[in-house]
Formats: sequence, structure tokens, C-alpha cells
Amino acid sequence: MTNLIEKLKWRYAAKKMDAAKAVPQEKVEHILEAIRLTATSSGLQPYEVIVVTDPAVRAQIQPHAWNQAQITDGSHLLVFAAWDNYTVERINMMFDLVNEQRGFKNEGWENYRQMLLGLYPKRSAEENYQHAARQAYIGLGTALIAAAEEQVDATPMEGFDPAKIDEILGLRARGLRSVVLMPLGYRAAEGDWLVNLKKVRRDRAAFVTEV
Repeated sequence: MTNLIEKLKWRYAAKKMDAAKAVPQEKVEHILEAIRLTATSSGLQPYEVIVVTDPAVRAQIQPHAWNQAQITDGSHLLVFAAWDNYTVERINMMFDLVNEQRGFKNEGWENYRQMLLGLYPKRSAEENYQHAARQAYIGLGTALIAAAEEQVDATPMEGFDPAKIDEILGLRARGLRSVVLMPLGYRAAEGDWLVNLKKVRRDRAAFVTEV
């Protein structure tokens, strides 16, 4: 844990990445697996991760993300895309997968399925999307920690036009909406105003309340 804390102190939101340095695929796979294994509400995993490496596609995305250079200078761009709605089919897919993988049906689990089926599909698509998007942020947090563990720089980004990103990646046709972007790469040796500045966080006493 001490080692992890040190790596979290090392990480920051890199503002300039070295375009000549690509993240090894093995490290990318470790980060993606950490995201896949992370927690989600009711275990529904209501989002997907799109890994964009094609330079032409990343160049298309960049103007719609405040022209942030990390999108094209990093070697991989992760797009967290949430389900646009909770449907009966999607809920059943995940519950059926659990039953298949575990090899049995559990009465309590099946009752829980029916509870969700009676709740989620009745809500508006926007309410369900917002709930799914919050699950994607849990994955983002895991991704940032996993990237730090691999000593890979990662920059979370909300500054983009979701409708444009959805269009470029064809997400709406897949029932997905982009939530947050995260380029992966390595910090540049020069030109990043933030790299040598002290990491500033509130003191524990001002951040943690014990009751």
C-alpha cells in the first residue's frame, strides 16, 4: 500500500505527452482489466470502454475536445461510454450471465432481478443514462489508479462535445453515450507547466470527518 500511495503522489493530469513514446500494450491491457473488474451498481456494468489508437480518428476527436494535445500526443485514448438506457434486455443479459458463469440460479438473486426489472425500465432514458454515467466514473477512478500503478500518465477529460464524439465513434447506434475521455501516454520532458508543481490536496482533517 505504501508503494501505491507513492505512485498516486507521482501521478498528475499530464498536460503535455511525448508523442514519440507509446504505452506498451501489456500495460494498456492491465489498465483495461482493472476497469473491467471494478464495481458497478447491481453488477450491471452499464458502460463500455472504447480504445482509440487510430491517429486519424483521434485527430477527428481533438477539435471537439478543446483541442487538447494529449488526445493526439498520447498513444491511446479511452472513451468511457455509458448505456443510453436500462432496458429489460440489458438487465436480463447481465443476470443471465451471472447465472451462466456461476452455474446455478439463486432465489434471492432472481427476486432482485425482478425488482430491477420493475424499477429501471419505467424511469426516463435520461435518468437511467445519468445513473449509468456515474458507474462509468467509478471505472475512471479505477483506471487512474491502475495507470499510476503502471506508471503510465493518464489525463481525465470532461471538456469535450459528447454529441460530436458520439457521432465520430458511432456510439448512438450502439445505444451508448460518451461520458468522459482519458488519454494514456507518457509525460513530455519539456513543455508541461504542471509537471514540477507541488501536488496540492486538502489536509486530512479538512477532508475526512470521523463520526
